[in-house]
Amino acid sequence: MKIHIDIDCFFVSAARIKDPSLKNKAVAIGGRSDTEIFDASAKKQTVNFVNSGSFVPTFYATYDDKTKCDLESFKDDTGKIRGILTTSSYEARAFGVKTAMSIGEALALCPQLIIKVPDMPLYQKLSHELHEFLASKIPLIEQASIDEFYGDLSGWVEDDEIEQFIDKLKHEIKKATKLPVSIGASTTRYIAKLATSAAKPFGCKTIYENDLDNFIQDIAVEKFAGIGKSMNARLKSAQIHTLGELKQRKGTLESWGPYAKELYKRVSGLTDAPIQTTRRRKSIGISRTFAPLYDREELKRRVHILARHLNFAILKLKVIPTVFHLSITYEMNQKSHINLSLSEIYTEKKFDSLSIELFNKADKQKRLHVIRLSINCSSFTRDSKKELSLLGFYDEQKMKKLTDSVHKLREKYGIDVLRWGSEF
Repeated sequence: MKIHIDIDCFFVSAARIKDPSLKNKAVAIGGRSDTEIFDASAKKQTVNFVNSGSFVPTFYATYDDKTKCDLESFKDDTGKIRGILTTSSYEARAFGVKTAMSIGEALALCPQLIIKVPDMPLYQKLSHELHEFLASKIPLIEQASIDEFYGDLSGWVEDDEIEQFIDKLKHEIKKATKLPVSIGASTTRYIAKLATSAAKPFGCKTIYENDLDNFIQDIAVEKFAGIGKSMNARLKSAQIHTLGELKQRKGTLESWGPYAKELYKRVSGLTDAPIQTTRRRKSIGISRTFAPLYDREELKRRVHILARHLNFAILKLKVIPTVFHLSITYEMNQKSHINLSLSEIYTEKKFDSLSIELFNKADKQKRLHVIRLSINCSSFTRDSKKELSLLGFYDEQKMKKLTDSVHKLREKYGIDVLRWGSEF
């Protein structure tokens, strides 16, 4: 049997550990992005990948303590409240407060809502503690994200003892880490994750093979991990609204190709994936949301800064990316993006120039203000096995040595110790 462990409202739960007075109150975590990286207040930054799972890298800096805040901290220069929520407590959800909702909308629904800004160092610490605890209880444990874990109990716990085991584990976790978790168990990791959702908050649910059909019968298809917007729309157009209906339409799914065929197997509990005790990152990115900005020169300056931070993370991982992606989000919900493949020796100078080139090509709505910039790198050569171009190899080797030397200085003194002149 496989189990799936998910921390209930992790960021809120972490805030309550730090400040017990927040218990049983409507609490949300959110705010504006870490835009301090764009000004001189960002000093001695570094990056941490520990227990980050699928999260983007966490950049640490010597800013003032932003976890102690009031409503004023969410206002921009014009006095408008900005920022979005990353999570909310169940007490807040009772008022209609949801993840990704703007702070202004949330406060309109729940005026008494207490909003705290993210505290990534605390989340990393608690996630690591939980990972260590689970590793002492379960032979095979995989961290899927900062607040999500999978475990394999095969040969460790008998099937008829699963329910008792996970209920005991839930309480042991609460006692050891103070974190409330929900746990789902089933024959595959995919159904175990679905069971966890049904168990929340602070519950456990076990789905045996003969329980599967009844369990999934009325669950909406969009609740299943792996069914995104496009697949959800395609299923709905085929009059498939629930997982029970999906399971009855094997022929339809198989006719849609390999991905849909695999999806059918996952929903039906016919396929599984092994627990991976170590996960290799397949991509890495950085993004920031900010107040609407029109000045293209300032936007390019910010691209330089984002590229410098992401470069540091790439070198820290010791990988060579070969696919680069830059996206721009404009006001009025307009978006633009561009991809580029490049199989060459990686250097900071090349990456910086490439990021600006991508921005210039992606910026197709030049009359609009920009509210978000994002850069992502993927297809690392260690995974894609792409061969690097030998054109300009010797010149690139010289620049590579300079890149490595600069990285060592930043490792010691912080990401901001050396900056591009174009950032000023």
